[in-house]
Amino acid sequence: MARRNEHSLSEIKAMVLNAAETIIMEEGFAALTIRKIAMEMGYTVGSIYMVFASRAELILHLNARTLEDISTRLQAISITADIETWLNAYLQYIRTNPERWRMIFTHESKPLPDWYQAQLDSVFLQFSAYFILTTPEQKQTVYALWQGIQGICLLSPDTTHSEASVQLLLKTFLHGWQV
Repeated sequence: MARRNEHSLSEIKAMVLNAAETIIMEEGFAALTIRKIAMEMGYTVGSIYMVFASRAELILHLNARTLEDISTRLQAISITADIETWLNAYLQYIRTNPERWRMIFTHESKPLPDWYQAQLDSVFLQFSAYFILTTPEQKQTVYALWQGIQGICLLSPDTTHSEASVQLLLKTFLHGWQV
């Protein structure tokens, strides 16, 4: 076992998050336990609770890292691409990181902290930037499209089928948006 004094609290926090992400990517979210994270790190369970008050808090931080990763990857695309290209890159992220992406929809604490809500909003803001939103109704309509995309991806067991459904939804939406 490693000693706590070998690492600062911020280093232990990063180690916990890295170990948890490794477990999720290799074994899936269902395999994620505090005990397994501790074993992966070579630390005690108590060391994890020094930096995260609960499993729910740990999950929020993992999800925030995933959202930040999505946002960072898509930012470069947002500058030069159209909505279809951006959405294809988003779907590619889902395809290559399905367990991490699905975890975003796992919230064990309500209400969500402001810092976490800001991370959630950052990806939607990139998406909604492709639309000229002058009324609250237009913003709600684009948000409904965004929710529909998430729903399709969550409910479809087959990635190819979900991507075709998302493309159809977007095409139909854009046709109606231009009318």
